Amino acid sequence: MRPHLVHASTIAVGDRAVLIRGAAGSGKSSLALQLMAYGADLVADDQTALYVEEGRLWAQAPPTIAGLIEARGVGLLNAHSRAAPVTLVVDLDRTETQRLPALHHVSYLGLTIPCLYKVDAPAWPAAILQYLKRGRQEPQ
Repeated sequence: MRPHLVHASTIAVGDRAVLIRGAAGSGKSSLALQLMAYGADLVADDQTALYVEEGRLWAQAPPTIAGLIEARGVGLLNAHSRAAPVTLVVDLDRTETQRLPALHHVSYLGLTIPCLYKVDAPAWPAAILQYLKRGRQEPQ
């Protein structure tokens, strides 16, 4: 099956990736760079190719942009790029209003993936990283 191309940046920690989606200029690359500064690996910047393998949603960079990430005001930066299974989506076009929200979900290629909405807080990138490392406790 041919990969499905989406307008999103993707980073990975271990075998768990987060797909960062949003409109042009919403901060996809900036959030990806922040997460990379915390030790995450680049999967793809700005365009991500999605495919299903063994019941999991996988992300990889299209060949023309593999290993590159845009840093506004700096230029295109080189980075190691690899494929990884998507376990979380971050939607930068929607803002979370709840302190302890119910988990949202989105679907890609017939698979449902947990989704977080944008949070305006300094620790938000660190919280995404911790989610990737250890998951989330669901409210009782």
